[in-house]
Amino acid sequence: MDLDAFRWLLTDAGQALLDRAEELVEAEPLAAQTALRRDATPEHAAAALTQARLRERARAKFGDLAARMYFTPDGLEQATRLPVARHRAARLQAYAARTLVDLGCGIGGDLVAAAGAGLTCAGVDLDPVRVAVAEANLAALDLPGAVMVADATTVDPSPFDVAFADPARRGARGRTFDVDDWTPPWPFVERLLRRDSCVKVAPGIPHALVPDGVEAEWVSDHGEVKEAALWSGGLATTGRRATVIGEGGLATLTDEDAPPLGEAGVGVRPVGRYLYEPDGAVVRAGLVTAVAAAVQGGLVDEHIAYVTGDAAYRSPVARGYEVLEELPYREKALRAALRERGIGTLTIKKRGVDVVPEQLRKRLALSGDEAGTVVLTRVAGAGTALLVRPLA
Repeated sequence: MDLDAFRWLLTDAGQALLDRAEELVEAEPLAAQTALRRDATPEHAAAALTQARLRERARAKFGDLAARMYFTPDGLEQATRLPVARHRAARLQAYAARTLVDLGCGIGGDLVAAAGAGLTCAGVDLDPVRVAVAEANLAALDLPGAVMVADATTVDPSPFDVAFADPARRGARGRTFDVDDWTPPWPFVERLLRRDSCVKVAPGIPHALVPDGVEAEWVSDHGEVKEAALWSGGLATTGRRATVIGEGGLATLTDEDAPPLGEAGVGVRPVGRYLYEPDGAVVRAGLVTAVAAAVQGGLVDEHIAYVTGDAAYRSPVARGYEVLEELPYREKALRAALRERGIGTLTIKKRGVDVVPEQLRKRLALSGDEAGTVVLTRVAGAGTALLVRPLA
């Protein structure tokens, strides 16, 4: 997005054009552009229509606030989902942090959450457009804060209670999983984690990469694992944490809740009447035994993140299923068993087996009137198919 065009959008004339663009956001692109160009330059028309479409996309992350905010395509993609950012801000509140510096603030999603929680915030970013967008977002939501163009690696964070960073994880060839390709790179993160800091990282970060004394928290929002965050200094309260945000609020598990796997803690056992699928954040954090302990059960396999037990439990950190019966695991026999039961609509859950659910569903070619759920996994090392029913 062009900086001059974005700044023009913030003028009275720009706001009027943006209002018109939002009315045309569902229209065919060429028709929308033509309508806007009657009273605006091509650059201004494109900027307004792009912003209107980004606001529509941003609802999934920012809810009702999206209609008042501004975005860039890459800034929206990297921005933290608002419920996750608000959870992070609440942790900072609990720590009694008063000031925060965001080193690489992007379009200001985390600044918005932290400022909304009452922290005095400052943000820096190398991209002048993202800085202008972050400033506009604070202003649009009537939140205090200062943002400036600067290299995060040259900023002294010592005057602030907490430093926050969200390194860009994209290189010239797209998304990168190599921490040395992050911007700023991993050595910067390691230095930052020697003080009271929080660094947002990819949920696939290896546990071995987390420095000693740093808390790693995996966060999911309504069943989707969104990120991991590294908390250091006084902000670190445990080693590993899984936080699950759902309709009922927020639930969390830590490594203190997870007994060891083996005779001294949670064991591997045959499939009982109920099967539990831990939330992805719990799996990423390596806290599956905490779910097993909570439902008085065990694991179906020492390498598989499914828990089984003999009693029904409702849990915010795991989805429960009643096990109806074991079906044949081989595809041809499985197809025959499902057809015999009249199942035409099939949900396929899988862990630990080389199966692509969409491809398998197509090959099964079911056409019955009933709906069913099948879990494909390994039990004690052997491939297993379980017909289950989700618990209410």
